[in-house]
Amino acid sequence: MTHQAEQLHALLAHGRVIPVITIDRLEDAVPLARALVEGGVRLLEITLRTVHGLAGAEAIMRAVPEAIVGIGTVLTPQDLARAVGIGARFALSPGATPALLDAAAEAPIPFLPGIATASELMAAMQRGFTAAKFFPASTAGGLAGLRALAGPFPTARFCPTGGISASNAAEWLAERNVVAVGGSWLTPVAEVAAGQWDAIRARALQTTRSGA
Repeated sequence: MTHQAEQLHALLAHGRVIPVITIDRLEDAVPLARALVEGGVRLLEITLRTVHGLAGAEAIMRAVPEAIVGIGTVLTPQDLARAVGIGARFALSPGATPALLDAAAEAPIPFLPGIATASELMAAMQRGFTAAKFFPASTAGGLAGLRALAGPFPTARFCPTGGISASNAAEWLAERNVVAVGGSWLTPVAEVAAGQWDAIRARALQTTRSGA
């Protein structure tokens, strides 16, 4: 097992559901993270989809030390370097270029490269990655597509994201080659905008208790 794989295994001991979080307002970052952590969800993917992504992640790490913060929507080696620079614990990408895979292979934190096809998975495995983000899961073949990859790639492990919801998360997690799932259902945009932290905390607690 590589050092990155060992780090990833240790992180996933804290939970197998990773909320995909987009920070539209910086002031939402800390109360949102606190609600999730209080509900038992500690692994948080803060995406770089908005200008507040990195600043939000930094704010969470300072104010909510129980949160295990990763950076998502990493598209370039520069994005990855910024994630490492602020102290992120892991990083994920929706896809992967050769340059990003090369940089990630040398990174000091676990990285889940995005893959949707066998060829993309082979490119990631060639660089030493044993786990990948299966994205977009629902349109990249769904459960049938994931199961098909298990045949030629029996050692590969996945974090499906994209189309995962409260209603199907447990089904995905039951697959033997799935180590975690990611999704935005834990943090509905309307609830975040309205500051409904109690509702988000309750949903996180329900997810934790269900084992999903």
